Amino acid sequence: MLSAVLTLGIAGLVFGGFLALAAQRFKVEEDPRVAEILAALPGANCGACGFPGCAGLAEAVARGEAPCNACIPGGDAVAEKLASIMGMACEAVEPMKAVVYCQGDNDRAQIAAEYHGVEDCHALHQLGGSKTCPYGCLGLGTCVRACPFDAMYMAPNGLPVVIEEKCTGCGACVRACPRDVIDLVPADKQVHILCKSYDKGAQVRKYCQVGCIACRICVRACPQKAISMDKDTLAVIDYSLCDNCGICATKCPMKTIVDRQQPKEDKQAS
Repeated sequence: MLSAVLTLGIAGLVFGGFLALAAQRFKVEEDPRVAEILAALPGANCGACGFPGCAGLAEAVARGEAPCNACIPGGDAVAEKLASIMGMACEAVEPMKAVVYCQGDNDRAQIAAEYHGVEDCHALHQLGGSKTCPYGCLGLGTCVRACPFDAMYMAPNGLPVVIEEKCTGCGACVRACPRDVIDLVPADKQVHILCKSYDKGAQVRKYCQVGCIACRICVRACPQKAISMDKDTLAVIDYSLCDNCGICATKCPMKTIVDRQQPKEDKQAS
């Protein structure tokens, strides 16, 4: 009995010694900057940087595999902190915001069928949607639930609304939308063509009161030549050329184009 106990004890000591040596030999030295970088990040784990969470980005930045401005929600403030930790210069981050490119709510878009099922846009998309328009918002709020910053909510009319003051441009809602109705645009741009339909104008008129009918009035009206036709059926804005003049919004017969700027009289008064 005693010999068995001694044998087990000796074996335990031997294996323990081997484990201690292995741990010492194969241990990975962690860069102390990783913890500093992680502490400087927002901690939202939104994935906008392309890495698996903030910890993944922190390790990548420390290894020099990601730039200091990779954290989109953090903006310039976080970029400056990371640059200081890494001891390098960092370019400024252009603020971005999410825009929902659809106005086809329950009142203005034709309803094709009633949906009773899982409250998820991906599930409804597999069935073709409840509205006649095959391109518009499905209205089940998958994007709202995906937002890690509570920067979206569902309006009573069945469309998601972006709270611009809270939106960080992380892109979680963009990735969550099965119909690609949401895009990220420069935060200072306020004029948008809120339609994604590539159907012909006559067909769009039948199922949506505010859809793009490809009349090209906006294309001709834009003094900056910032609007063009995509596939000859959908007007799109080149935001690098758009100066927010809003002329296109005043000309659009379908009210597809919106100008979200402060009214000119308010601007002049302020």
